Amino acid sequence: MSFLSFESLSAYWSANEVSVNFVIFMNMVGALFLGSLVGYERSYHGRAAGMRTYGLVCMAAAGLVAISGYPGYWYAGQGAVGGSTDPTRVIQGIVTGIGFLGAGVIMKEGFTISGLTTAASIWASSAIGVLVGVGFYAAAVLLAVLSASCMMWMIKVENWLPSHQAIAIMLRFRQGYDPQEARLRQIAVDRGYEIAGGSLNISFVEGQSEWRFVAVALGRNRGALLSELARELAQFDGVVKFDLAHARN
Repeated sequence: MSFLSFESLSAYWSANEVSVNFVIFMNMVGALFLGSLVGYERSYHGRAAGMRTYGLVCMAAAGLVAISGYPGYWYAGQGAVGGSTDPTRVIQGIVTGIGFLGAGVIMKEGFTISGLTTAASIWASSAIGVLVGVGFYAAAVLLAVLSASCMMWMIKVENWLPSHQAIAIMLRFRQGYDPQEARLRQIAVDRGYEIAGGSLNISFVEGQSEWRFVAVALGRNRGALLSELARELAQFDGVVKFDLAHARN
């Protein structure tokens, strides 16, 4: 039978193939939910990786593991699985290589991290490619839809749920000025923030004290806006330079 014949092509959409694709789809939906649940805990505490990152990685990993349980359905049962070339080794190489590619788009500047969701989406797209490659077209389409939906709408769900906004702050004080940590913490509390434990970093630059830390909002909509904080810092006598940015992107 020719691989280009109607019978060969229709085998990819046979009842058995579609049922296996549906099982894989349900596995991926469950993984997306559970991964997003774990990611919400990180997002709630103002961490860099949130619901979208965890959901995408968990979902893609579930898809890759699920297809390994149905080797007889790969290529609609027409491939030579178990022959001289083991497809699982190819999959391992793809996942590893894409992991390095994804790491290249993650950027960290101070306490600000960007590119995590992009890296996760790249890894998820590799899982889509693997699904297409082994003939699980329906599962690949559904994974693509889930991934796009996760990236477009999960951020809205994440913003709607209770969370703690995190801000990365750098303060450089004028020479001779002696900042007090207790007073700084109280100033943060008065504006709806608290300094995250273990985030305080103090250094000296050209004879001036420079403090870097992450301030986490005490609750949703309780922290002052960045523009308000910037206006106050611009008028603060002891500060000669400052930098404010959201601690996660």
